[in-house]
Amino acid sequence: MSFAKAFIAARENAGLTQREAAEKLCVNQSTVCFWETGRNFPRASMLVKMADLYCCSMDQLLGRKPNTQDSA
Repeated sequence: MSFAKAFIAARENAGLTQREAAEKLCVNQSTVCFWETGRNFPRASMLVKMADLYCCSMDQLLGRKPNTQDSA
């Protein structure tokens, strides 16, 4: 899954509109739109805030699948 699609899915799973997410993250709605269309990418510090707001892990937010292999 692309970053942009993962951002959209996380926001929608949290039940937020772009406007609501933007207000809670203290950014413009157009900034959220740019992230979700892949035109821009948030800074690392913003990714942490997004994961907290959307109640998801950084891996989920970035569209990364969990590692299912045992490390033994």
